[in-house]
Amino acid sequence: MEVGSLPVELWQLIFSYLHVPDLGRCSLVCRAWYELVLSLDKTRWRQLCLGCLEHRHPNWPNQPGVEPRSWRETFKQHYLASKTWTKTTQDLDSSNCLSLFRRRKGRRRLCVGVGGEFGSLRAALAAASPYDRLVLLPGVHEEQNEVLLKVPVEVVGQGKLGDVALLASIDQHCPTARLCNVVFMPARFTSVLYKTTSGYVQFDNCNFESGQLQIQAPGTCQVKFCTFSQSSIHLRSVALCILENCEFTGSENASVTVEGCPSSDRNWACKHLALLAKSCAASTQQPDPGSCPMAKRDGWGKSLLGPVRTCEIVVGEERSSFLPAAGVQALVGSAQEDTEFGENLRAAKEEEEEYPALNSNSSDSDLHSDNDEDAQASYKLPYQAHSLSHTLADVMDSRLQSNRLHALQRELKLKSLQQELQQDKEAQSLANSLQGCIIRQCLFRDGKGGIFIYSRGQAKLEGSIFRDLTYAVRCIQNSKVIMLGNDIHHCKASGIFLRLSAGGLIADNNIHSNCEAGVDIRKGANPLVLCNKIHSGLRSGIVVVGNGKGIIRSNQIYGNKEAGIYILYNGNPAVSGNHIFQGLAAGIAVNENGRGQITGNIICKNQWGGADIRHGGDPILRNNLISCGYSDGVVVGEHGKGLIEGNAIYGNKGCGVWMMSSSLPHLINNQISHNSIYGVAVFCHKDDAGEYPPGQGGSESFQEEREGAGGENDPDSEEEYPATRHPISVALVELNSINHNGATGLHVKSSEALNIVANVIHANRDGGVAILQSSQLTRIANNSISCNSRGGVLVEADCQVELRGNGIYENSSHGIVSKGEGVIAENDIVGNHRCGLQLLQAADMKVTKNRIQSFRDYGIALFDEAKGLVQENLIFQGRSKKSILRPISNAEDCVIQNNMLLTFKKRFDMECMLVNPPARPHLEGGAPVSCTAAGGQRVSSITTRVDGGCHNHGSIFCTIL
Repeated sequence: MEVGSLPVELWQLIFSYLHVPDLGRCSLVCRAWYELVLSLDKTRWRQLCLGCLEHRHPNWPNQPGVEPRSWRETFKQHYLASKTWTKTTQDLDSSNCLSLFRRRKGRRRLCVGVGGEFGSLRAALAAASPYDRLVLLPGVHEEQNEVLLKVPVEVVGQGKLGDVALLASIDQHCPTARLCNVVFMPARFTSVLYKTTSGYVQFDNCNFESGQLQIQAPGTCQVKFCTFSQSSIHLRSVALCILENCEFTGSENASVTVEGCPSSDRNWACKHLALLAKSCAASTQQPDPGSCPMAKRDGWGKSLLGPVRTCEIVVGEERSSFLPAAGVQALVGSAQEDTEFGENLRAAKEEEEEYPALNSNSSDSDLHSDNDEDAQASYKLPYQAHSLSHTLADVMDSRLQSNRLHALQRELKLKSLQQELQQDKEAQSLANSLQGCIIRQCLFRDGKGGIFIYSRGQAKLEGSIFRDLTYAVRCIQNSKVIMLGNDIHHCKASGIFLRLSAGGLIADNNIHSNCEAGVDIRKGANPLVLCNKIHSGLRSGIVVVGNGKGIIRSNQIYGNKEAGIYILYNGNPAVSGNHIFQGLAAGIAVNENGRGQITGNIICKNQWGGADIRHGGDPILRNNLISCGYSDGVVVGEHGKGLIEGNAIYGNKGCGVWMMSSSLPHLINNQISHNSIYGVAVFCHKDDAGEYPPGQGGSESFQEEREGAGGENDPDSEEEYPATRHPISVALVELNSINHNGATGLHVKSSEALNIVANVIHANRDGGVAILQSSQLTRIANNSISCNSRGGVLVEADCQVELRGNGIYENSSHGIVSKGEGVIAENDIVGNHRCGLQLLQAADMKVTKNRIQSFRDYGIALFDEAKGLVQENLIFQGRSKKSILRPISNAEDCVIQNNMLLTFKKRFDMECMLVNPPARPHLEGGAPVSCTAAGGQRVSSITTRVDGGCHNHGSIFCTIL
């Protein structure tokens, strides 16, 4: 190939006529010829690869139109794999140098059939020597009795696949054998096509029809480029076998059954199969976006499906609100456009003339004219140094919010499988394991089942497609399944079903459009579910039932018709780092004594509640972002429980948190902001359990889980329940930041006791706290209630309330208005724009030891039939010079005594007024210790709540499975 000789194109043309041995020799001549041989990859090497009768297109059956990276490398791998059967024990014991001088085995070619040397396969086997090649001539070869394979041979069909049919049942009793290019059909006396209990068998480019292969340890097999039509493989305690590029159709039961723990008794082929498995690692199959409309998205948060409500997705952190000004305007704008809220918002605008609402972009004190501001400043009592001032400062500092937002957005970014495997050694070990049955690049379709693994069996599935089956994978009885990069869709039941202490790794799969759950975990099953796309299901994405466990992490779960993750009947998974969005029901539903630790997830744009807890559900819901939902952020329905801690709940079209008074949640340290209705709402209405939304209902059976759901039947119940969780007897709302919501910050219509402690309730577009119904005591203590667009606290008639130690500052109407009964003690009620405290109708309150100042109106005003005891209060003078307005009609029922009025002339006097004690609230001993939780489960029918008016009666629409 020197200068002046033939051009490269002519050399390539000449080389394109060479056979494989000649190409190998030419590649050893010089580097130029070596590179020339490599340059034939898409021509001669492709021709050789596709022209071989022993295998098919390297990406058959899943992607036959996609070319491999290198045809030469593919040909090499196929060639080496086809020779595995000849590498017997004697070859393994030979040294490398002696193998150069080893004589080749004398292999004969024996023809079987019409015109051949032998009339039947049985006759040819009787005359065959080890490693002979038996060629079946075109036609149908039938054996009337079972054929015993006693010597290692190769059986090859001549011509194209389908020209040779073999009706026989073969029982292998030799160390190794290979069968290629043959159509296997069952004999008349049995459905078993082939079986071995000790040797290694290799099938290449065969068809199996209406029969079964049986492989039992220490026997093993390698099956490549084969078609199974209404046929199956049964593997019993096999240490290692490989199924590659096979197609399974029309199975009446499972296509592949893996039974028993992988045997420690390995035959000679296992080492070769392990090397092949490592060298031929299947590339992760990328699902076709065109095959599933729900998968057409630019990143998880931007749907390309069509018009959806826009909302900036941001992430909250522990003690501050993280919605930037632009996000607030987007949320407010979207709410104004919604017809369900139009009337309420218009009413709110009309009322703003009397009680101007706070704009989230404006200063919280920017409420009146400049002259009023100057006058008010001269009378203003400094209160900013109370115990919750740091949280209030975070709420008001938009730059700090933005900085924390970006930090947390990076923190909650979805992790890749590689990142997960680097951090989780257990997952890494499972992903690299090579035991049991390895299934790669196979297609399972149009049958009952894909893979059935039981009795401690183990299987590894990579890059395969499961479609139009009853189920794809069923793993039970302490078995283990490892699934990497598979596509599972349009199953008539659940895609992946694990029960009875099954486990394994389910990672990087595309699971969609199944009729039941994408992944179903029951009865003590405990898998790792990582980095999957689980979407477009006709029911839930993942169901954890009946003491099921599991680690569910870094998955994208979206577009499912029911809950993205559904936990019930003592299910107790660890759910973290997932993105759960655009579901047609709840994001996460915890029902019927379900538990679980749900941490660090992004839950957004779901049609129902972001998280929905009912009927004894008792999860830990911690540090999640729950935003932009089309209903409420968190729903705690009838008899719901749980620890709801450190979540950012904002931008939802309904309430931030909706609770029934019969529930017992612990709501602590959450950021609840910019929701369209209430920040937190507590109602006593019971759900209508008889209604089912269209197309839904209790069609899935959980009878077994229902019967064994009691704690006495759960041996792990005590072990799984964290020791630090302290049960509570009264619903508790504490240390939350409830701000910039579209209606009242905290709205209560309750028939049970409720504790509201140490919250920051700030700048909501209605009042701060409204107690509309409270037949039992509602305790409101040590809260900061400030700058709300109406009053600070409203207590309606017949309500029992204790307000103690609160700081109620600069609200746009009255500080406290009460028509009920109870105690108002030791509060700071300062800077509100109407009366500090107003008692109306038949109010009966004990008002003691409060510090009260009103800028324009009375410090304390009593009207109608109000009665009670007003004593030892300290009233600071405002511009109006008004102090106490007392009723005339029932003066004998209203005792007003020992109150003190303070006037001052200097600014220094004002600054000293809220010093001893300092401004309230006070949190003695610091913030309470945060709790952890767990729980158990049961299923219920779908229940529905539709309240009449969203602004006056609760959520727009809230429903749960």
